Amino acid sequence: MNHTVQQLLLAALVVLPLLGSAAALLPAPPGLRGRGPDQAVLRHGVTVTGVVLAAAIALAAGFDRDHPARMQAQTDIGWIPALDIRIHLGVDGVSLPLLVLTALLTFLSALYAYFNRPSGPSPKAFVALLLLLESGTLASFAVLDLMLFFLAFEMVLIPMYFLINRWGSGERERAAWRFILYTLLGSVVMLLGLLLVGLGGGTFDMVALATDNGAKLSHTTQLIAALAIIVGLAVKAPMWPLHSWLPDAHTAAPTVGSVLLAGVLLKMGTYGLVRIVLPMTPGAAHTYAPYLAAFAVVGIIYGSLACLALARTGAKGDLKRLIAYSSVGHMGFVLLGIATLTPTGVNGALFANIAHGLITGLLFFLVGALKDRSGTTDLDQLAGTSGAALYGRAPRLGGLLAFGAVASLGLPGLAGFWGEMLAMFGAFDPADGLSRPAYLTYMALAGLGTLLTAAYMLIVVRRVCMGDHPIEPRIGTEPERPALADVHGHEFAAWSPLVALTVLAGLWPAALLGLTDPAVQQLLAGGNR
Repeated sequence: MNHTVQQLLLAALVVLPLLGSAAALLPAPPGLRGRGPDQAVLRHGVTVTGVVLAAAIALAAGFDRDHPARMQAQTDIGWIPALDIRIHLGVDGVSLPLLVLTALLTFLSALYAYFNRPSGPSPKAFVALLLLLESGTLASFAVLDLMLFFLAFEMVLIPMYFLINRWGSGERERAAWRFILYTLLGSVVMLLGLLLVGLGGGTFDMVALATDNGAKLSHTTQLIAALAIIVGLAVKAPMWPLHSWLPDAHTAAPTVGSVLLAGVLLKMGTYGLVRIVLPMTPGAAHTYAPYLAAFAVVGIIYGSLACLALARTGAKGDLKRLIAYSSVGHMGFVLLGIATLTPTGVNGALFANIAHGLITGLLFFLVGALKDRSGTTDLDQLAGTSGAALYGRAPRLGGLLAFGAVASLGLPGLAGFWGEMLAMFGAFDPADGLSRPAYLTYMALAGLGTLLTAAYMLIVVRRVCMGDHPIEPRIGTEPERPALADVHGHEFAAWSPLVALTVLAGLWPAALLGLTDPAVQQLLAGGNR
């Protein structure tokens, strides 16, 4: 594909949602209002996100797969000369899958919201915030300037805060405030680290800093800068013990907010670790890697035990909260892979990132649909004494929920398997200088985490999908449970791409690993390969 066309496509990914966000606040033209202005603005969200997804697919189709380590579709123009801050965009094998995942999940969320209008204020604000969130997330994966990365990283916080606070449920205000406070405080700390790296390295250009491989930074500067950056990124990842904002945010958020929070926003933290910390502060990354691995493994075990506690009968566990805690465990595998400092581990982390986005996005869609039908996500209320009997009451919905559960527990042949396996393989043989006995211990504990994950996911399937279902109630009596609508057409359209990609990535992992591996090899070598 022509380089200019690639440049335009990448720029469009960032700019179109921003323009669409502003346009959503304008009155709809009379001829495009359909059944009313609310429908028109929701259709506008579907249209803009659809165009952005088409641009992302076109960019991926034109990507030079023979050179995935090379930064492609670059735009590099001056912005603030006094500080040497430039508008520098580019995409390689690390960022391309995340760009496509973001565009896909946002489009599916807009499509879902069109047919399931979120309860709350005007849809105008909802669509504007959704598109603003998409623009900031795509920019985070596309920019190659540290200051622009920080601005894009911050840009997503306000839209997500309002999506939780205004369109959420339950203790939404408390959850929104916890989300914004945790992430803002983490961002302030991260900014100090980014400034240290940029000023010490003589530039804020991420490609140049990665190529320098920390040569211009003293070991002490690397240690201070990397610690600040890791703390800021770990809040978003989320890493135990900085994760406590996540379960509340997911429980309170609307379905679309939960899908994007789990599927996209959490990836910004781990992407920053791979793009910034590993190549720009390699000495500090080597120093902190064992501690990062230890926190990751604690998160895996902690998240799994929390899910087990929520899944048991009588615990009044919330299904959305359970899936949120499962994200703490799954993202622990991503952090463990990064902490091995090996190509195998980092590739596993990037694969697990994508797999988690697909599978957990699907699970939150399904739980949202279950809440719409039953009015609750409380496991005890759903299951009653013998189970919710989804297989009998809504077999397609029950089948999809079971599929999401077994994909989440890492069943071989589905996407969730490869990332976790490669992360543990990386821990089996970590980078030179790292304690192999310690990492073997981490690997064993992570393996235990996979068993615990299987346990709580199978308990959820048993309680929600199985159980007694009265086919023909006695004359003059009501059925023991009200009927549930099965999967609607628009739901099938929103969910089937996630199912298909989960299967495809599980059966053909080379499609993704072929993109990430050369780029990871170059990042770990400091751009000198």
